Amino acid sequence: MIYIVEDDDSIRELITYTLNSQNMEARSFPRPSEFYEALKQELPSLVLLDIMLPEEDGLSILKKLKAGKETKGLPVIILTAKGSEFDTVMGLDSGADDYVSKPFRMMELLSRIRALLRRTGEQAQNINTEEYTLDNLYVCPSRHIVTVNGENVSLTLKEFELLCLLLEHREMVFSRAQLLDKVWGYSFDGESRTVDVHIKTLRQKLGEAGGLIETVRGVGYKIGGEKK
Repeated sequence: MIYIVEDDDSIRELITYTLNSQNMEARSFPRPSEFYEALKQELPSLVLLDIMLPEEDGLSILKKLKAGKETKGLPVIILTAKGSEFDTVMGLDSGADDYVSKPFRMMELLSRIRALLRRTGEQAQNINTEEYTLDNLYVCPSRHIVTVNGENVSLTLKEFELLCLLLEHREMVFSRAQLLDKVWGYSFDGESRTVDVHIKTLRQKLGEAGGLIETVRGVGYKIGGEKK
């Protein structure tokens, strides 16, 4: 079941119709209050969430979902007419797994939905039991713990997956296309910005340890540092 929170009637109806035509169950809500009522009855597999909504801002809804005991693990894709880097970072920092700027292509949205559902299922099945310590950075994938100098660091799901991938293959250089494929499960022309924004916010959150993530000019990214 996929929930769509979108106040634009034409967009909401188009997404619902398209998902249903692809044999995906979908329910749509023009107002956050209706969405909250539906959550009490059934938890969806994924949420498509507009930012600019009546009653309550989409980012506020997202923060509530991520703070809720039963809803914190819900995959969320933000649908937004705000395409600036600031708005994108705000959405990702609030816990969104992906974002799609309006206007968007329906086939691309479908691909992102399928990729996120697939990644969510794979994550539940494949738990990495290895722990990583590089310089002042410590990461435990199985317990979803990240610390720098002993202080906990809070990361979004995609930031955490990106960091773990780089740590698992330390010194290996990943292109943006490879990171899109392995972390997000899709590859579209022009979407390298998604990777760059995540790398930027990841470095900022890691603080002193952010420098471990190196940019390889003309290629992509890798993680260095001394393993302990």
